[in-house]
Amino acid sequence: MMPDAARMAPAPGEGGGAQLTEAVGRTGPRPARAGTREPEPGGGPRVPAVPGFASWPSPVSPRRVGKDLRSRVPRAEHAGYAPVPGRISPVEAVIRSNEDRLPELVPIRVGRMCASPFAFLRGSAGLMAADLVHTPTTGVVAHLCGDAHAANFGLYGDATGRLVIDINDFDETAPGPWEWDLKRLATSLVLAGRESGAGADACRTAALDAVAAYRHTVRLLAGLPALDAWNAIADEDLVRHADARDLLGTLEQVAGKARRNTSARFAARSTVRVPGGGLRFTDAPPVLRRVPDKEAAAVAGALPSYLDTLPADRLPLLARYTVQDVAFRVVGTGSVGTRSYVVLLTDHRGQALVLQVKEARPSALLPHLARAGLPVPDTGHQGRRVVLGQRRMQVVSDHLLGWTSIEGRDYQVRQFRNRKGSVDPAALAPGQLDDYGRLTGALLARAHTHSVDPRLLAGYCGKNGELDEAVAAFAVAYADQTEADHAQLVAAVRAGRLAARTDV
Repeated sequence: MMPDAARMAPAPGEGGGAQLTEAVGRTGPRPARAGTREPEPGGGPRVPAVPGFASWPSPVSPRRVGKDLRSRVPRAEHAGYAPVPGRISPVEAVIRSNEDRLPELVPIRVGRMCASPFAFLRGSAGLMAADLVHTPTTGVVAHLCGDAHAANFGLYGDATGRLVIDINDFDETAPGPWEWDLKRLATSLVLAGRESGAGADACRTAALDAVAAYRHTVRLLAGLPALDAWNAIADEDLVRHADARDLLGTLEQVAGKARRNTSARFAARSTVRVPGGGLRFTDAPPVLRRVPDKEAAAVAGALPSYLDTLPADRLPLLARYTVQDVAFRVVGTGSVGTRSYVVLLTDHRGQALVLQVKEARPSALLPHLARAGLPVPDTGHQGRRVVLGQRRMQVVSDHLLGWTSIEGRDYQVRQFRNRKGSVDPAALAPGQLDDYGRLTGALLARAHTHSVDPRLLAGYCGKNGELDEAVAAFAVAYADQTEADHAQLVAAVRAGRLAARTDV
C-alpha cells in the first residue's frame, strides 16, 4: 500500500504550506489556476519590467513550453536502455574513479561495491552519467543531486532540532538534465528491491510510483503560490502523520534513531578524557584513527578559512567552542578513499560538537555534461560547489555548512551526525518499497523545482502515466545492465585484478 497523503509544511519562519495529498497519490483534483491581473488603463503596466523579476504579462507560458517539448522528445522515448558500442568496461570505470584516492582505502571501496548490484550503483555515479549521455533529454537543466539513488534520502535535524526528510547527499551536485536524477532514483529502487527479494512486479511498481509521485508533485507545486511552493518541506509531521500504512512504522523507527544520532553521542563513544580535562578521539581502525600532530594542525589551521564562508551570525556560536582533537574517519561507499576528518569541539560545559571536514572532488557528472550538449559550469572550489548545491536543493540545510582548503585540496565542512537517519531501501519488505518510491519521488520533484519552474516540468510530465511507464521500463533495463557490471567487477576481484576488503 502507498501513502495517500503526506503533509509538506512551511520552512521555519516562513508562511504557507502545501498539502501533498495529490503529490504522493496517483489521482487528485486539478490544482487551481492562479488569478490574472488586468492591464493598467492605457494598455500596459505602470511599472516597467525589472531585471531579475518575471515579466507581466508573461510573454510565454512555461506550461505550454513544457507541453511543446513532448513533440520534440516524446515521453515514451525515455523507455529502454541498450549500451552503446565502445562503452567503457565497468572495471575500468571503477579503476579510473579510484584515481587520487588514498590507496590503502581503495580496497575497502571496491569491497563495498562488490557487496551487491545496488552497492555497485551507489559507487558508480560517473559510469551511469556516461550512459545517460546517450539517452533522450528535453534540454531542461535543473540543479541536480547528481547521485539521487534511493539511499541518499533521509532525516536530519534543523537548527531547532526538528526532523526534516529530504535528499541528504550532494557530493556530485551539478546543473544537468532533470531526467538523469529521476532515472537514477528509479533504477536504484529496482536494484534495492531485487536485493531485498522483491519480485519483478514489485520492483517495477516502485520505480513507476516514484516517477508518478514526481509528476504529481510538480503539477501540485505548479498550482501553488510561488512562495508556498518554494518553502514546502517534508518535516517530522510526514514521519508521524503520513498515511503510509506499510512504511510508517519503519519511518518512526528511523526517526527515533535519528533523534539520538548526535555529536554528543558519537563523542561519548569515541573519545576519552586526558589530563587537564580535555577530550581526544580513540583509535578504532580502519574506520576511525587519530592523525599525526602535523596533520591535525593542518586541519585545525583550515578552520579560520571555513569561518569566512559562514554567515556572520554563526560566528559567535562557534566562538564558544574549543577545538580539542582531529581524527580521520572512513565514510560511505562512493566516498571511500577520499580524505575525511572529524573535528572535536567542546563548549564551556564540555558538551561536544563534531564537525566533519570532508574532501570535495569534482562532480562525477562534469566530464559528461559537454557530451550531452550542455555547458560545463566553472565550479571553482569544490567544497563551495557542494555547499551551494545543497542549499539550492534543500529548503532547510545544516546551518553550519561551509568550505575550506587543506594543503591544496578542497573540503566541505558540516555538522557530523546532526540527528541523521536513513531508510535502507534494500532492507524494506516488498510491500514497503513502493511507499518509499513515492516518498522519494515527491522529494526529488520538490528539490528540482528550486531551479526549474514547476509549471514547465508539469507541462512536459503531463497528467497521464506515459512518462511513468517509460522511465520504469528504463529502470528495469538499466538495473539489468548494473547487475552485469557488478558481475564483471566481482570477477575482476576474484581474478586478482583489483584488491577488495569486505570486512569493513
